[in-house]
Amino acid sequence: MVLAAFLFASKNLRAQGQTLRVAAAADVKFAMEELAAQFESMTGIKVDITTGSSGNFFAQIQSGAPFDLFFSADLQYPQKLEAAGFAEPGTLFEYAQGQIVIWTPPDSTVEVTKQGWSALLDSRVQKIAIANPEVAPYGRAAVSALKKAGIFEQVKTKLVYGENVSQAAQFARSGNAQAGIIAHSLALSPGMKDGKAWEIPAGMHPPIEQGALVANNAKNKAAALAFLNFVKSSLGRKTLEKHGFAIPANR
Repeated sequence: MVLAAFLFASKNLRAQGQTLRVAAAADVKFAMEELAAQFESMTGIKVDITTGSSGNFFAQIQSGAPFDLFFSADLQYPQKLEAAGFAEPGTLFEYAQGQIVIWTPPDSTVEVTKQGWSALLDSRVQKIAIANPEVAPYGRAAVSALKKAGIFEQVKTKLVYGENVSQAAQFARSGNAQAGIIAHSLALSPGMKDGKAWEIPAGMHPPIEQGALVANNAKNKAAALAFLNFVKSSLGRKTLEKHGFAIPANR
């Protein structure tokens, strides 16, 4: 039904030749690029994606940045924007839940896919990169999972913190850390998919709820709503799942 409604609405939008400006969290970069390409092929509407920190976008939108849509890695940011009147009424929704993995480089001799949590206790793993738990939901999830696994005290001196999960992934990819607890979506990305990854069970950490909305100052509200509905469609959900996200039960 959602896809059918989207296709009907898109007929009127195709002729307008509009461009959407989307602010997207770094963890959803590759999924968003594929979603944008699918949407453009179906509607003719170009989607211009800017990726970065959800917290930075939160501040920019409050200052009037000209984004039509915001896809955050943390549901709290769009919730706060809605409460402050920066969201188009009724557009806030949880589009995905992030998942985390333990990732090691392709040349690592640590068999993380077989060892799971015990890989982090290996003496060859001297540094473990995670996002800063003070500001990043992926960092909070990593710490929660380490505690639930019962190894946080044993590995806490190994932890190195990235400003966000993308920077933590860069630490692991560059060799500055021998392992990382990062977003599954980043582990599947072109620069990291050759590495080794062990999926951390979702029940070991609080849900990483990711939210989206249409900005109340969006210049192309009809097109923005169409894109939001496309993300909610069966094809949109499948694309997000392909890139390592879970779809909330209420979707």
